[in-house]
Amino acid sequence: MIAAAILIAGPTQAAQELVAAKVDKVPTIDGIADEAIWSKATAVVTRDPLAKIDVTIKAVHTDDNIFFLVTFPDPTENRDHKTLVWVPDQERYRTGTDREDTFVFKWSKEPGQIDLSISADAPYKADIWYWKAHRTDHAGYADDKSHLYSATETPRSKPVVSKRGRRFFLSRPGDEGSAPYQAVVHANNVGKSTGKYEMKTPTGSRADIRAKGVWRNGTWTVEFQRKLVTGHGDDIQFDRDRRYQFGVSRFEIAGRRKNPKLDEPLFGTGEIAESLYLKFQ
Repeated sequence: MIAAAILIAGPTQAAQELVAAKVDKVPTIDGIADEAIWSKATAVVTRDPLAKIDVTIKAVHTDDNIFFLVTFPDPTENRDHKTLVWVPDQERYRTGTDREDTFVFKWSKEPGQIDLSISADAPYKADIWYWKAHRTDHAGYADDKSHLYSATETPRSKPVVSKRGRRFFLSRPGDEGSAPYQAVVHANNVGKSTGKYEMKTPTGSRADIRAKGVWRNGTWTVEFQRKLVTGHGDDIQFDRDRRYQFGVSRFEIAGRRKNPKLDEPLFGTGEIAESLYLKFQ
């Protein structure tokens, strides 16, 4: 069961609009955001009540691509994830307590305004852009997945409970193609600690989103880029004459409980707290 249900803006509440400004030049996706074009975009500030921080978002677009600039405070830079630690008396590795910093865009693929939370009272499909400081940032990408929130159980789905006490199932399949990381199994001792993942370059639809993050002076700056139309059936496709509902989260949206034993106790407990809309200038 989800540790706590966080309500998003209801259908009768006015949602904030993020306006993507039209630009002729494109930013470099490097997490530095020193290009003058970002000054043409109006920022939207949304509150992440779980992380207890404000997240600032800007957007610009060309005829073919959309770009996002995200900044949020974080006192520490967490670049490692599930480092394997050797346990001598058991002659095996155990997963360490380190967890990477993350940021998530979640895009509704449903007509009309919906509840994008994982305690919603109706099923939905969503497109997830999932930046991970360890597992994706090395390659300059965000992971591309889906959220399938359904009343029907599937083999890898997780049971969740809606606000009205209904039972739903959340699955998070990756898009077609390969991820920028792969878990490695170490049967023998290769050191007191070692990485759990082999770093790779993503392929196919899983490589749709360029992203790069830089942590400096207690703040993460993450830049994203994606084609407006990818041509992949597992992606949301952007039409500049429409507007699109989305939400963001500082933490992975997985429906887990807070784990005080982790270096990032709230890892996996993320949720969509405010419903936002993207529109094009």
